[in-house]
Amino acid sequence: MEKDQHTHIVKYKTYVFVLIALLAMTSISVAVTGINLGPYTVTVALLLASFKSILVLLIFMHLKFDKKFYGIMVASVFMLLACVIVITFMDYLYR
Repeated sequence: MEKDQHTHIVKYKTYVFVLIALLAMTSISVAVTGINLGPYTVTVALLLASFKSILVLLIFMHLKFDKKFYGIMVASVFMLLACVIVITFMDYLYR
């Protein structure tokens, strides 16, 4: 039985850059809560959370180096989640 394993090595510098980016986005999320953006506060928080999760999925969960099928599946789940969130907000706004 042949195992088809491909190993890849991610440099520590990449992990440090990702850590800095995640910390910066977390700081921005905390700072946004102190600013009154009205209904856009939640939108900005959700966008930042989405960017952070995509970064974690790509680098820490090695989705960047995996088969394209897994990326398509994750993207479809994100699209489904976005649709649910948009429908929920539309229902909330037009009641």
